[in-house]
Amino acid sequence: MTATGRAAPVPAPGCALCATPGSFGHRDLAEPGSGLCPACIAAGKPTREGLERAVVIVAGQTLAGAESLDLATATPEELAYRLGAVKRSLRSVLHLLAPVEGEAGER
Repeated sequence: MTATGRAAPVPAPGCALCATPGSFGHRDLAEPGSGLCPACIAAGKPTREGLERAVVIVAGQTLAGAESLDLATATPEELAYRLGAVKRSLRSVLHLLAPVEGEAGER
């Protein structure tokens, strides 16, 4: 029952995202995978390859933005922002190249 005396709607059984029939539990906003079918949970977890691709895309966009900056007319704030963005992108790319802890034969 709600505060107005009406019955609270009962969610239909099934995946909260794709409506696949089945019992996947109640949706709890504190739990990212609650109420979702296994396929939706697996699709929501990025793979290392997908993360690497995203880092490279962002780094390329950051570098393109820095290259397009006219140094003669740029304000100190613009220069600081672009330099910081390039530094963060370079750090992200270097993290991709670093050995992964726990792999056989590593460290």
